[in-house]
Amino acid sequence: MPIPRMSAFAQDLVSETAFDVLALARGLKAKGKQVIELQIGDSPFPSTASALSEGVRAIQAGMTHYCPSPGLPSFRQGIANFLTGELKTPVTAEEVVVGSGAKIFEQLFCEAFLDPGDEVLVFTPHFPTYPPNIARRGGRMILSPLRQENEFRPDIASVRAFATRPGARAVFLNSPHNPTGGVATRKDLEEMGRALDGTGIALFSDEPYCHMVWRGEHVSPLQVPYLRNRTVACYTFSKSYSMSGWRLGYAVAPPPVVDRLARMINTSFSCTPPFVQLAGLAALEKDSAERDAQMALFRGKVKILVQALRQVPGVQVLDPAGTFYAFPRVADICKSLGITSHGLALYLLEGADDRFGVACLGGECFGEAGQGFLRFSCAEPDDQLVKAVEFMAEAVQRKDRVARFLAERPKYRLASQLPA
Repeated sequence: MPIPRMSAFAQDLVSETAFDVLALARGLKAKGKQVIELQIGDSPFPSTASALSEGVRAIQAGMTHYCPSPGLPSFRQGIANFLTGELKTPVTAEEVVVGSGAKIFEQLFCEAFLDPGDEVLVFTPHFPTYPPNIARRGGRMILSPLRQENEFRPDIASVRAFATRPGARAVFLNSPHNPTGGVATRKDLEEMGRALDGTGIALFSDEPYCHMVWRGEHVSPLQVPYLRNRTVACYTFSKSYSMSGWRLGYAVAPPPVVDRLARMINTSFSCTPPFVQLAGLAALEKDSAERDAQMALFRGKVKILVQALRQVPGVQVLDPAGTFYAFPRVADICKSLGITSHGLALYLLEGADDRFGVACLGGECFGEAGQGFLRFSCAEPDDQLVKAVEFMAEAVQRKDRVARFLAERPKYRLASQLPA
């Protein structure tokens, strides 16, 4: 008996490619292939010590039942205290709502602010779950390209133009930016605030890499006039405290918005597990030194990765201003081989060698503007980062293996001119 027809949204939905490549890489490793995994943005470090010990204690103490949908009052107050110190701007517990990671707030933001037909400005390349969450509400993306020559910072002229559109309803901002490593400056955000002043446009500020800024400073829209009251800023424990599997995050927004987000949480996943929240509170209060030590290690890894990539002919790469990714331009290599950039990524994993591979992502996994780029994370030991890049440099010279890979995977043939 056939299953009932699913919605057009469900039928068109695609998953985040990083997890698809993760599954592929793990499958190859299970069959005996050696793979260096640079495809997914997960920390290689253990969750911080106080988070681990408090999580265990909280489970043993019975903190395994329902709790208030916005979050434990003690955790919300702890977050408010933490951000007030971090951002040097007052944040109250009433402005904080807790969720299962940061990604869920993309969906909740769209439910809170978008109606069918509303337009959303998205800087691109972009995180791959933005489009499906906007599509859930029938929203329409307006894309603004991020350019390597501008250090992948947001183009404020596009914000000004967007603000005049009749259907303009929201802006998605991600800084520090995944996948490019670009960081919006205070001046960028101040100009964005002036561009949006007097409009009803809401701002989703995606800030999971707030502790991974290598040049300049992390500036949140929460610190900027004209932006504070239109912003939902979201944060996660996944990167700063290596707690990706705990699924813990939070958002900061005006109290009336927090009230609506809490209702959405109540009517969907009820609440975030209280023992997870208590682990997060312990991390905020006790693990800043361990966090900063891990961030310093990440910075060293990024430098090693970028330095190695700069030795590869045909590669142009910036030292990212933030995050633990490198986003090298490989368009010249792709043109010479006749392969798309994600095809090149899969070739490095599957086709270049029978016993060894490197897992990374093609830039088009983050939208068309990412064509001609690769994204590498640095979540492997330092020597493996160098080994991965050395392998890439050799693999792109194996023209016979590239030809064989494209014969078997013709969809990865480069059919159109890459962006200049």
